[in-house]
Amino acid sequence: MLPRLRMNLDFAPSPLEEQPGLMIRDPLQFSDTTLVIPPALIECLEFFDGQHSGLDLRAHLVRITGDLNAGDIETHLTTALSQAHFLEDETYMERRVLCETAFAAAPIRVPAHAGAGYPEDAGELRETLEQYLLGQNLSDRPETPSQEGRVLAIAAPHVSPFGGVDAYRAAYSALSPADADRTFVILGTSHYGQSSRLGLTRKPFITPYGEALTDAGLVDELERGLGSAAVMEDYCHAIEHSVEFQVVFLQHLFGPNIRILPVLCGSYGKSIYEGGLPEDDEDVRRILGTLGDIAAREQKRLVWVLGVDMAHKGRRYGDQMTAIAGQDGMASVERRDRARIERMESGDARGFWELVQEGHDDLNWCGSAPIYTFLKAVPQARGKLLHYQQWNIDDASVVSFAGARFHSQ
Repeated sequence: MLPRLRMNLDFAPSPLEEQPGLMIRDPLQFSDTTLVIPPALIECLEFFDGQHSGLDLRAHLVRITGDLNAGDIETHLTTALSQAHFLEDETYMERRVLCETAFAAAPIRVPAHAGAGYPEDAGELRETLEQYLLGQNLSDRPETPSQEGRVLAIAAPHVSPFGGVDAYRAAYSALSPADADRTFVILGTSHYGQSSRLGLTRKPFITPYGEALTDAGLVDELERGLGSAAVMEDYCHAIEHSVEFQVVFLQHLFGPNIRILPVLCGSYGKSIYEGGLPEDDEDVRRILGTLGDIAAREQKRLVWVLGVDMAHKGRRYGDQMTAIAGQDGMASVERRDRARIERMESGDARGFWELVQEGHDDLNWCGSAPIYTFLKAVPQARGKLLHYQQWNIDDASVVSFAGARFHSQ
C-alpha cells in the first residue's frame, strides 16, 4: 500500500504563474522543501491514503495520460513526496523523531520567525516596533492602575505583526510600568498540537532582544497537575508563532529578561464537532482546574496574555468566496465576531463557546481555545474591546483579530 499523505501540511494554490498547481509545504519544519504538484497530478494525491497501492496509482496515471509507461511518473511522484517527508513513511518517522529529540534536548528555544515575521537584527527590530507602537514608551504611561483596576490580561493577535499593527498597539497599550515584575502567562494557539492537551516547555525563549526566562516552578506545577493532559517539551513550541510574537512585544516594552509561562492550547475540537463542553473531556477538565488553581493563588503576580486570531475566511481557507476586508460577506463575519467578543467582555465562557460551536466554528477562529481556557480559569475577568480589525492576508482571504484588555470584576 502507498503510505498516507500527511494531513498537517499546508496546501495552497501555487503563487507562481510559471509553475501552476498545488503548493505543499511543511509548517512543522520537519522539511524545508516546498513542492508544487502540477494540475494534472493533483488528483493523484488521493491515492496516498494508506488504502491504495502503487498499481492503483499507475493504472490511474495510464488512464489520464494514455501512456502505458506511466510508471516513471508514479515513481517520481512517490519519491518526491517521500524525500520531502510529506508521507507517513519510515523516512518521515525517522526525521520527526530526530527533530523532536533535538528540541527536547536543546537548552533554549531559538526564534523561529525572526527575519520573516519581524526583523532579526535587534536595532532594526526596536525601530520597527517603535513605529508599530507609534513611539509609545512605558515611561509615558501612568504607574497607577486605571479606574477599571490593574490589568489582568490582554488579548493580542498572533498574525504577522506587520498585518495586525493597530490591534497589537491597542492590546499592548494596556500594560504599564507596574507590570514589569509580573509573570506573563502566554496562552497561545497550538496550530498543530493535540486537541485536548497543553504544550509546555521549560526552555527560555531567545529573540533578537535577548533571553526571556520561563517560570520553571509554574511549569513543574502544571506538569504535576495535568499528568497526561500536558505534553512536556512539546515540539510545537519550536515552530509556533502565537507565543513568540507576544514575547517579542513584551521584551520591547519591559526588556529582555521578562518572566513568562509559555502555554500552547489545543483546539478542543471534539467539543466543537461533537458537542458538549470542552471540560466534558477529563484532560481538559484538569487543564482548566489546574490553571484556575494557579490563577486564584497567584492573582496579581500574573498577567495573562492571549495570543489569538479570530476568523479566517476566503479561498486560502477553503471558502468559495473571495474575501475582502470589510466588504460583502466580511461585514457579516464582523457582526458574528463582535457577538463572540461581547461574550468575552462579559466573562461568559459558556455563551462564548456556544457561539463557537455554531456551524462547527464555520468562522474558523484561531484562538477560541485560549480564550475559553482563560475565561474558565479566571472567571472574575471582564474585558473591553480596544480595537477590531480585518486584514487581507492575500487577495482573496481575510483574517480578523482584535486588541482587548481584561480586569477583575
